[in-house]
Order: sequence, then C-alpha cells, then structure tokens
Amino acid sequence: MTTTPYRPSATELPSLPEQPLPEQPRPVVRLLPGLAAAALAVCAALAVNRLLPSLAVLTAAVVLGVAAANLRCGRLRLLPAATRPGLEFAGRRVMRAGVVLLGLKLALGDVLGLGWPTLAVVVAVVAATFFGTRWLGHRLGLPGDQPLLIAAGFSICGASAVAAVNGVTESEDDDVVTAVALVTLCGSLAIAVLPLLHHPLGLTDLQFGRWAGASVHDVGQVVAVGQTAGPAALAQAVVVKLMRVALLAPIVAGTALVRRRSRPAVSGRRPAVVPLFVVGFLAMVALRSTGAVPAGWLAAAARLDEVLLAAALFGLGSAVDVRRLVRTGGRALLVGLASWLLIATVAYAGVRLTT
Repeated sequence: MTTTPYRPSATELPSLPEQPLPEQPRPVVRLLPGLAAAALAVCAALAVNRLLPSLAVLTAAVVLGVAAANLRCGRLRLLPAATRPGLEFAGRRVMRAGVVLLGLKLALGDVLGLGWPTLAVVVAVVAATFFGTRWLGHRLGLPGDQPLLIAAGFSICGASAVAAVNGVTESEDDDVVTAVALVTLCGSLAIAVLPLLHHPLGLTDLQFGRWAGASVHDVGQVVAVGQTAGPAALAQAVVVKLMRVALLAPIVAGTALVRRRSRPAVSGRRPAVVPLFVVGFLAMVALRSTGAVPAGWLAAAARLDEVLLAAALFGLGSAVDVRRLVRTGGRALLVGLASWLLIATVAYAGVRLTT
C-alpha cells in the first residue's frame, strides 16, 4: 500500500519577510540633473552671446544642446541618461512659462496706434507666410511637424513661436531644431541683406522700418535691421514686429483646435482648445497694456523670459540626432529660403500700398 507524502498547506508555510523594493528617486529629485545641465548651458549661451553679439542667446542654447547630445568623449556621453527627465521637463514645461512672459513685451495701445491699414497688412503677411510655408513644406515632403513649425517661426517671431507651437503639438525634437535653425539662418541673412536694399527699393526710413518689422523673424534681428535706418525706423520696426507677436495666440489656439479634432483622445482626454499657457500669455499682454508694470520689472521679466526659453531650447536640442536631421536638411533649407522670400515680398508690397 502506497502513502501520499505529506505536503503542508499554504497557510502552514512559514511566512518569509518581504524584501523591500529598491527606493525610486522622487519625481523632483529625478529632474535635478537635467535642470542643472540646462542652467549651465544657459550660462554658456549668455557668455557666447556676450562674446558674439550677433549670435542670439536662444540660438546659442539650441546649438549647445545639439552639440552636447551628439559629441562623445570616448564612450562617455556628455549628457548622461540621468539628465533626460530634467531636460524633457525644460523642453516642455519651462518653455511654456517662457511663452507666458513673452506677453509682457506687448502693449495693445502700441499695436492699435499703427492704424487699421497697417494692422491689415500685418495680418495678411502672417497669414500668407504661415499657410504658404505649410503648403510648400507638405508639397516637398518634409516629415512630421516641420512644415507647421517652420511656418510658425517665419510668420510670427522666430524661435519663440516655434517653441510656443511645439507646446501644443509636442513635436519630434528634430523637427523643432530644424525650424529654429532655419529661422536663425534666414534672420541672420536678413541682417546683412535688407539694409542693402533700403534705397535701391525706394523706401523711406519709415517704410523701411515697417518692412523690417513685418518681414524679419526674431525681435533681436528686427532691432539689428531697423536701427540701420535711424531711431524713427527702429521704433516703427519694433511696433510692427510686436503686432506679429500678438498673432501668436490665435495661431497656437488654432493649432490646438485642429489637433483636438484630428487626433483621438488619449486616455479619454483631449487637449484644451485654448492651452493654459496661451491664456497666461494673453493675461500678460493685458497686464502690460495697463501701464501698471514698472519699467525695471519689465526689463527683469524680459531677461528671465530669455533664460527660460534658452533652457527650453537647450532641452529640445539635447534630444536631437544629427544624422537623422541631415536626411531632410536640403528640402527643409529650400522651404526656409522660399518662406523668407515670400514674407519679404508680401511685406514689401503691403508697406508700399499703405504708406
């Protein structure tokens, strides 16, 4: 006769002490290495701008990000994996804070003082450049969101507009860096080329200032071009440029609405029709328009805004693979040059018709 060996039940087995899971760093702690790297990069970008004033801080930041991501010291990466969470946070969240502060550069009274004909020209220039660039980018087969981001940068305010639109699209970092590189290149060309065309095109100083404000991409580049024709031209250039900045809010909100309709909700959620940071941007515009903000505070806010956007663009640049970026470089360059020619031509025609 065989007997079944005795096996203790689960309740009779002695309980083993639970092994503690390895402690995970808290979310804030995980961000610190990347944020520290971004802070160092901003300091470096400011130093580069001081040595080379023609190289904007935002441009220097994104170049440093790309270089840090793609250069190696032997087998060691300049940016270890531990920096990634903080750099991604800078590229998304810090960028949105920078866009909010951008609104403090704009007062509605200055914009309305241009008069309705000039306002109509600015709207027409932005619309023609934005939609024309998007169409050409799609026709030439640019990948991802490159047509959209290039269109935003050229039509509104350069790298700041690219960053703002990316706030609702969350595009591939390669696409963002391509757009920033193109608006920087063509804006730099504008600094050299547009003053040479001032008198051959038969423009008065006032007309030249408005042409610069309506066609050059970044605010700093507008100042560099406008000042070549004197203080009156510079004042016109800056005010017209700020009118283009005001159109950032409808462009971003429209982009968010299109994305909301064309893409399914993720986890039952859809992006807001008007993103919170756009609301913040408009609130800062309203605050600036009251005239209640002291000049010293505005200057400090402008510097802080530059620092935040530089940190964000370094974060975006640090995720770029140069080899992948080069594959579409030729087509993207063609779109950028065509967009530059388009905005310069439409702006010139508008200025001649209204002044």
